[in-house]
Amino acid sequence: MAHASVGCTSAFVALASVNFDRLVSFYSDLLNQPAQPYQRDRYAEFRLPGLRLAIFKPNPDQTSQFAAPSSGAMSLCLEVTDLERAIAHLTQLGYAPPGPGLTASHGREIYAYDPDGNRLILHQSSAARG
Repeated sequence: MAHASVGCTSAFVALASVNFDRLVSFYSDLLNQPAQPYQRDRYAEFRLPGLRLAIFKPNPDQTSQFAAPSSGAMSLCLEVTDLERAIAHLTQLGYAPPGPGLTASHGREIYAYDPDGNRLILHQSSAARG
């Protein structure tokens, strides 16, 4: 029996935010790139290696669908070449990681949060360390 598929041609992560401008500014500063495409007060997109990150402002009648008290199980994971430099950059932006870094067999990582409370995991692989 053949299995049907959804016909997916690409995938991306989308973050809904009523604080659209603040979140777009944070990711623009964090990733050191402007949003492209960008629609004022509506939609912004950042292109990363292997991922598109979209930010959108939900319609007023839909905001409750996107209001989450925490990130739950979902995290935006960013592989970095220099974890200490990434921590310093987050701290400079005003979003210092709230706890110590972790070391595992696959490398080092730190948990941080964007202005809306979405969890970020910044990871430096063991191979990337000098």
